[in-house]
Amino acid sequence: MRRPEVAVARYVIALVIALLLNASANLMIKFGMHAINVELAGASILAEGPVGALKLVLRHWILLVGLACFALNVVFYSVALQKLQISVAYPIMVTMGFAIIAVVAGWKLGEQLTTTQWAGVAAIMLGVTLVAKDAGRQLGDGPTPASEDAAAP
Repeated sequence: MRRPEVAVARYVIALVIALLLNASANLMIKFGMHAINVELAGASILAEGPVGALKLVLRHWILLVGLACFALNVVFYSVALQKLQISVAYPIMVTMGFAIIAVVAGWKLGEQLTTTQWAGVAAIMLGVTLVAKDAGRQLGDGPTPASEDAAAP
């Protein structure tokens, strides 16, 4: 019989893959839209109507790869949600994705967060760590906080 933590690990791995795909998708779409903005010299993507916008998007492969990453993200996130609580999985995915995006956007796009904003990122990550801390116990891998309280003298 498989150990519970090994069974849960599969869903945690799916969540990590989902968050990496989600962050990658967002970054690729930003890179693609940056290229389109340069091509259009700042004009709106909708300047030539929806068909013109579609043609423009189809010419920029990185946008298409970004959309594919979003689709794959949904698949892996769905797998993760089979066993993981959404109240734990979603904050982990969004927060870690945000941290990845902030670092890569600063490195590749020159976007910079202020010290106060970085402190906010750290506070959010600490909060998510606290939310996720007991996730294994909530999945039945150990005693729940309520059963620990009942066992206390």
